This record gives sequence, structure tokens and C-alpha cells, in this order.
Amino acid sequence: MSRPTPRARDRRAAVGVMLLAGAAFVVTAAWLVPWDPVPGGTPDPVPVGSAFTAAEVAAGEHYASWSRLWSWSGLALQLAVVGVLASSRVRERLTRRLPGRWWVQVPLAVALVTLVLRAVALPFGVALQQHRLEHGLSTQSWWGYARDVATGAAVDVVVTSLGLLVLVGVARRWQRAWVVVAAALAAALVVVGSLVYPLVVEPLYNSFTSLPDGRLRTQVLAVAAEEGVPVDDVLVADASRRTTTLNAYVSGFSGTRRVVLYDTLVESLPEDQVLSVAAHELAHARHDDVLTGTVLGALGAAFGVGLLGVLVGGERMRRVSAVPLVMALLAVGSQLASPVENGISRRIETRADVDALKATGDPVAFREMQVMLARRSLADPTPPAWSQWWWGSHPTVLQRLALADAVARSVRD
Repeated sequence: MSRPTPRARDRRAAVGVMLLAGAAFVVTAAWLVPWDPVPGGTPDPVPVGSAFTAAEVAAGEHYASWSRLWSWSGLALQLAVVGVLASSRVRERLTRRLPGRWWVQVPLAVALVTLVLRAVALPFGVALQQHRLEHGLSTQSWWGYARDVATGAAVDVVVTSLGLLVLVGVARRWQRAWVVVAAALAAALVVVGSLVYPLVVEPLYNSFTSLPDGRLRTQVLAVAAEEGVPVDDVLVADASRRTTTLNAYVSGFSGTRRVVLYDTLVESLPEDQVLSVAAHELAHARHDDVLTGTVLGALGAAFGVGLLGVLVGGERMRRVSAVPLVMALLAVGSQLASPVENGISRRIETRADVDALKATGDPVAFREMQVMLARRSLADPTPPAWSQWWWGSHPTVLQRLALADAVARSVRD
């Protein structure tokens, strides 16, 4: 009986990693994701006319349609260009003359591909930024915009280079077991990245200060106690130097957990509405949603390495010329995974809404806050269903208003 070829061994190990990581992802998602986050079932969206005027709907649809045009056009062109760069002849020519050892050539190849992709998408990004400026959603100067673009490119190069150095290095060092080792390391890098991101990357874009002592801070801490959330701090980001929109988020976990409110939110909304937003973010902390996302992301990364093992193989992975190919597969794979990722996100966000409504007991403030957020951001209240399914990370504003009305009715009854 003939021995299996190295390619066959690679494929067998890669399929095993995919099956194991995929099964772990499904089990973890079934266990941790709130698939039925609304007691009694999710209500139907409210009629759009019950919350927005015809002029507001038209303004939101107009803004969103042009935003989608610029965003989707830039994405389509990037995917087309990275596909060309990944072709055998082009990627061999791109990487053949790179100087230095392989561990120098890998980040150089990453930087080259990243800069090409950023360059082809830049006109669409500029058009989108001009669109924001014209509609009063951005306060950022063009110098500030250029700085953010450069910072984003640098972060992409560093993060992608680190991941590909691990992949290529492991493939060169452990030729038989590289898929298994690389999958474990990729999962570990996702966990480390989740810990490091709020401490290293977020400060590159914003400055943060603690929410000052006062009634709002006292109320936020009271809601945190109500939800059983140990709060490290509540921070305010200086988002107003970049945008007029209102937002908040939670990032990190354990010692790096941060609940962050935009200064535009704190300064623009009444305290009861800000408190509703804070309660939503505290609900994420209560359920360790960042940790859930990190675990699922780590398992997804391991699955992705297994898929790369099937599609690329160890022999090609050991060469620097694999870099454009891997980056192309990552770009396509991230888009194909978006419906799964965003479907999970929408359910987690809905649970946070439910918990916020319970914690504050104020569905009126929640409703008013959601309408104000939508108006300030010129949100499309009725986005195309397929677009919402593919890229919508949050429920639509009409779905969130229906949830608030359902809670209000239950309180009255």
C-alpha cells in the first residue's frame, strides 16, 4: 500500500481541523448566543410612519443609498483587484524580488498588497467622506481623515503581517502538523488581540476620559449594580472631533473591559436617554458578550486555517508568494462569513436592548433615544432586507421601537 502524499496528509489534517473547529463553533454558538432574546417572541417592526415623517424617511434613504453605492463599489473593486493579485503569475512577480529573508519578505508583501488595495478604494472612501461632510455627519478635517486612513492601513499591515508570519513560519517549521499548530496559534492570537485592542488600538483614534462625578455617573453605576456588572470605569470618547453621530460601545473583558460613551451622546441627549444607552452597554458586559465574540472569533480563525490548508496546502504556504493568495481568500471569506457574524450580533444586540429596558424601566426614554439616534445618523429605517441580513449588525430602528412598545404594553398590563 502506497503512503499518502504530503498534499493528502495536509488535506486530511486540514479537514480534521475544520470539522473540529466548526463543531466547536456550532456548540458554542448554540450555548452562548441568545437565539430567542425576546420573551414571548420578537414583535413585528412598527410602521415607519409612526416614528418618522416622510421627509425624514426620504432623507435617510437618500443618504443610505449613496453611502451603499460608495461602500459597495469600493469593496467590489478591492475584491476584484485582490483576485488579480492572487493569480499565480502576478503574485509570483510581486514577491520574487522582495529583499531579505522570508520573515522580512512576508510583511513587505503584506504592506504591498494592503497599499494597493487601499489605493484603489481611496477614491470611494473620499467620496463617502465628502458625502458625510455634506450631510453634517462628519466634523473631521481632510488632514484628520488622511491620518485615520494611514493609521488604519498601518494597523492592517501589522495585524495581517503577524498572522501571516505565524502561518508561513509554522508551515516551514512543522511540515506535517502545520495546520494543527497554526490553527491553535491563530485562535490564541484572536484572544490576545481582544485583550490588547482597547489598550493599544482604540487610543490611536480617540482620547478617553472618565465620566465625571455627578448624577449621570451615579445613575450609570446604579444600573451597573442592578445588572450585577462590576464596572472598571465608564469612559467618554472625544468623538466630536470626528463625527456628529451618537454612539456607545463596550470592548475588552476582565481587566480591559471598557464601557465607552461618545461625548456627542453625553452632550446631546437627556440623562434618561443616555442612561438607556449605558444600560444597553452594561448588558453586554453582564453577559460577557465581548468574551463570547472572542471565543467564537477564535474558533472561526481556527476553522479558517483549516480551510486554508485545504485550499492552499502546506507546500504553497511555505512560500512568500502565498501571501497575496491568502489575503485574497481572507477578503472573500470575511464577506462570506458576514451573514453568520451579523446574524449572531443582531441577537446579542436585541438581548442587550431587552435587558436595558428591564434595568431602566423606561421604555419611553428608550424609544425617544432610538428615534434620535436614527435621525442624527440619517439612518435608513427600512433598509433592503437582503442588505440587513448580510451586513446589518444591529436590529433596525423600527424593530427596536417595536420592542420598546411591547415592553411598554407589558408594563401597562
